[in-house]
Amino acid sequence: MTAELLYSKDHEWVRVVSDGVAVIGVTDYAAEQLGDVVYVDLPESGDEISAGSEMGEIESTKSVSDLFSPISGTVSEINQAVVDSPELVNSSPFDDGWLLTVSFDALPEDLLGAEDYKAFTAS
Repeated sequence: MTAELLYSKDHEWVRVVSDGVAVIGVTDYAAEQLGDVVYVDLPESGDEISAGSEMGEIESTKSVSDLFSPISGTVSEINQAVVDSPELVNSSPFDDGWLLTVSFDALPEDLLGAEDYKAFTAS
């Protein structure tokens, strides 16, 4: 878990990298719960995504789960490395295993800070 990130209750993280641009990924907690990730399906560049709505799918040796967008905006880039090597979600969820970048206008108020997310996953 990383302090400068924001977290959704659907276990995605958000890193604001510049004014109106954020990177989205899956938390280490989610990656651990999923087990070995073998497939990631992401939206395409230019697609509009909405906070709380399905934006893709992640498949592991245990299950298939929907990915939910923590913010609303336009997809600017997907991480082709994670599509080609989905195991990056497990080995480096906060660095090499990021999913996509999004241009956004505002962050939702329901995103959690690191301590609140830690408490949420502990309960």
